[in-house]
Amino acid sequence: MSAPRKLRVLLLNQCFYPDHVSSSQHLTDLALGLAEAGHQVTAVASSRGYDNPDRRFPVHETWRGVEIHRIWTPGLGKKAKWRRFVDFAMFWINATLILLRLPRFDVTVCLTSPPLISSLGTLVAALKGGSVVPWVMDLNPDEAVAAGWLREGSLPERVMSTLQNWSFGRAARIVALDRFMAARIRAKSVSEDAIHVDAPWSHDDAVRYDVAARDQFRAEHGMTGKFVVMYSGNHSPCHPLDTVLQAALKLKDDPLIRFMFVGGGSEHGKVKAFAKEHSLSNVVCLPYQPLDKLSGSLSAADLHLVVMGDPFVGLVHPCKVYNILSLGLPWLAVGPAECHLTDLVARLPDKRYAMTVAHGEAEEMVRALRTAAATGALAPSEDLRGLAAEYSQSRLCPRFVQLVADAVTR
Repeated sequence: MSAPRKLRVLLLNQCFYPDHVSSSQHLTDLALGLAEAGHQVTAVASSRGYDNPDRRFPVHETWRGVEIHRIWTPGLGKKAKWRRFVDFAMFWINATLILLRLPRFDVTVCLTSPPLISSLGTLVAALKGGSVVPWVMDLNPDEAVAAGWLREGSLPERVMSTLQNWSFGRAARIVALDRFMAARIRAKSVSEDAIHVDAPWSHDDAVRYDVAARDQFRAEHGMTGKFVVMYSGNHSPCHPLDTVLQAALKLKDDPLIRFMFVGGGSEHGKVKAFAKEHSLSNVVCLPYQPLDKLSGSLSAADLHLVVMGDPFVGLVHPCKVYNILSLGLPWLAVGPAECHLTDLVARLPDKRYAMTVAHGEAEEMVRALRTAAATGALAPSEDLRGLAAEYSQSRLCPRFVQLVADAVTR
């Protein structure tokens, strides 16, 4: 029997190691899995931090067997749409120059930041040869339309949709994150056989329930003896926090319940501004925590919040929920009655650990939080951890590595 073929694999995304946002962490995991399988891996990403553009990374380095080329962008940030547009445009231009200079790859895995970057990967593959696998972390321009950033039927939307559909039509495989996203992609006349559904995995090696780190993190931020309700991750318009903030306002005089907002994104500043405007001493805002402190910060919560905006079902995915499941801690889903979060809640028998609240139901959230706080901190649930095992890195990352290898033969 001949040895498995060793492939040249390109990974294309705005974020990669050592950036700590979710897509960077998942793509880095995939890169290491591919390298460990003996494949030659090259990553093309931004030279600036996604959430903090002042953070700079080397333009070129080889890290753990992965060759990394990083692209200069102005780093204008997310404070205005034109700033994002200029950063995205410069990434596209400079990525094009790098990809044309690099050799042919057997497979190109493209994520979705900046939007439609898979179209560039598909174009270069069409010129040089090789397969393309879009890994759809979010679906654009559909997401931009749902957020009100683009008008459906406008010229920019039609151009972007044409590029997206062309890229999808040429893909060897398309990785959707849940059944709702798969349905959205199928609606674009994509063959069922081309769609592979797998969620992003939890970070097995970085996240575990850690009692000592929990106590230390809570003490550092004045949360000892409090019932901590935590939203941790990207603060995005796709995950609207209005209901959570209204609940925090209604609970501002509660002596026990505290809210922690950990992470970054365009809405993180709005959370800070809301807390300041209403003098909410029960709200603490913190930046993204490094991977080596992630167990402590996530373990510090007594109840986690996972939010899905109603119009964004199937357009984005609540990746953060898998780390929460792996910890076994209670969580509350804020979102529509039918989405991936409610699919997960339905599979968990103990509703003390998995609850749902609709957007706009701040009073219902207050009742749920007061009930949970009266019960007190719960020990990690083995039911949650059992479900988390289905979404573990050790299970899903090797499957993705095999999918990339199989894409060459399609």
